[in-house]
Amino acid sequence: MKRNWRHLLSLLFFLNVQTVHAEEKVLVFAASSLTNALTELAEQFETQTGDQVVLSFASSSALARQLAQGAPADVYLSANTKWMDYVVAQQVVNTDTRQDLLHNRLVLIGHASSAIEPIALDNNWNIAAMLNGSRIAVGDPNHVPAGMYAKQALTSLGLWQQAEPRLARANNVRAALLYVERQEAALGIVYQTDALIAANVRVLAQFPQESHDPITYPMVLTQKQPTAAAQAFYRFLESDQAADVFKKYGFSVD
Repeated sequence: MKRNWRHLLSLLFFLNVQTVHAEEKVLVFAASSLTNALTELAEQFETQTGDQVVLSFASSSALARQLAQGAPADVYLSANTKWMDYVVAQQVVNTDTRQDLLHNRLVLIGHASSAIEPIALDNNWNIAAMLNGSRIAVGDPNHVPAGMYAKQALTSLGLWQQAEPRLARANNVRAALLYVERQEAALGIVYQTDALIAANVRVLAQFPQESHDPITYPMVLTQKQPTAAAQAFYRFLESDQAADVFKKYGFSVD
């Protein structure tokens, strides 16, 4: 009788542990350009571990400000080092876990049905004539990393003064992509990875890498004492399995 009772208690304890484990959640704040890759990776991780990954995508700046205001994320992935530096300065992340995870490229896109030919990106480009009253969609250069890179590149190529009054400023890079997909803007400046996942846009030019700062995606755990599930997902993003998925979506991996 005592043995049966002990067995029952052990079984209940095991079931309780399993239930608690299954309910563990990892909240991930990530740049919009990571949407497709991280969604696939989160599904793989959940299947393998039983832990739940909750993904929150927005511009790196918006997410960094939310962290600074106390948002309870577990992992933060930024599309540039500036906003990672910001959350480090705000002392809201575990600086020991900061690492550069991915890299990307910057491209000029048009709608797939557009008659615009591939463009030579130099100071001879007549932007006004090509746009013919339309706009260039970009992430807002004041705070969106893709827009900040775009401003650097256009400035380096001697095109910023022409381009600035013709910008359609978006809250994040995926919104800029959407402007071109909907033909609300004739051109857009987005990441190479965004262009790859869009069915109805095409790349017109690739910006020289030396025209802007390296497009680097740093990653960090936000809590001084991260949960086991958060640590596991962080390590999973470092794995060869994750690298294969990132590469599939056009990222280069350190």
